Amino acid sequence: MTDLTHGAAWMGGRIIPISEASVGVTDWGLTHSDIAYDVVPVWGGAFFRLEDYLGRFFASVAAQRMNIMMGRDEVRAALHDMVAASGLQDSYVSMVAARGPNPVPGSRDPRDCANHFYGWCVPYVHIVRPDAADQGTSVWIAKSVRRIPKDSVDPKVKNYHWGDFTSGLFEAKDAGYETTFLLDHDGNVTEGPGFNVFAVFGDRVVTSDHGVLHGITRRTVLEMAEAQGFTVEARPLPLEEFWDADEVFLSSSGGGVIPVAKVDERTFSNGVAGPVAKALRRTYFEWLEEPRFRTPIRYD
Repeated sequence: MTDLTHGAAWMGGRIIPISEASVGVTDWGLTHSDIAYDVVPVWGGAFFRLEDYLGRFFASVAAQRMNIMMGRDEVRAALHDMVAASGLQDSYVSMVAARGPNPVPGSRDPRDCANHFYGWCVPYVHIVRPDAADQGTSVWIAKSVRRIPKDSVDPKVKNYHWGDFTSGLFEAKDAGYETTFLLDHDGNVTEGPGFNVFAVFGDRVVTSDHGVLHGITRRTVLEMAEAQGFTVEARPLPLEEFWDADEVFLSSSGGGVIPVAKVDERTFSNGVAGPVAKALRRTYFEWLEEPRFRTPIRYD
């Protein structure tokens, strides 16, 4: 029996070890970074908010004018079968729509490309180590690059355009920080590589509403905050206002709510994880176990 516990991929109807998965060197998904994708977490043997993630994925596919020749039920089944075959109880699961190769020699017409779907799963990913998240992580605001404008690449379409984020990550790592987030060209806080940014001001929780992916974890955080009596605001967040926050935290499908103790040289919450962020982090992992959000996987 093939060992899939290190990760599996669904490609062309076959489930294979992730180490054997590949796309062609002429696929526009590779050569043009022309891909729409989404990531859904699996926790304790069940998908979390699977239908929400599928809905956003197909919205991204439509926005990219792709036809992957598979409907929602078929993609759902492919993800189920792949994770079940892997045996992974806690997993980071990606669904991908790639532009595909162009069979017409020399064509630059994207309509000629053969779009296709593939998926892959690996053991659950924390974008910030759990111990660092529990203590409060550190974030560097990129100085050499700004977030790509929304009228150039729509951030609501989850995509592989990470040039700006990669530049910011080099800056952050060189400066000794865990991760980075970017400002837009008007000086507003946007997002980072794989996460949304939140600021707490008393009983208000604020996050950007533009220049960012409208994350499913972001939505979950806003729902949790409202349920705990906070006023939530999705709007532009100028950096000058951000510096006055009581607390800062991040949200990601790879780790849920991630408290932040330091941004650049400024500390928040006395340099530790803040109480609001810690409470929301606990609640997120509780919600991962709630039946209303879970789609159990039928393991063989």
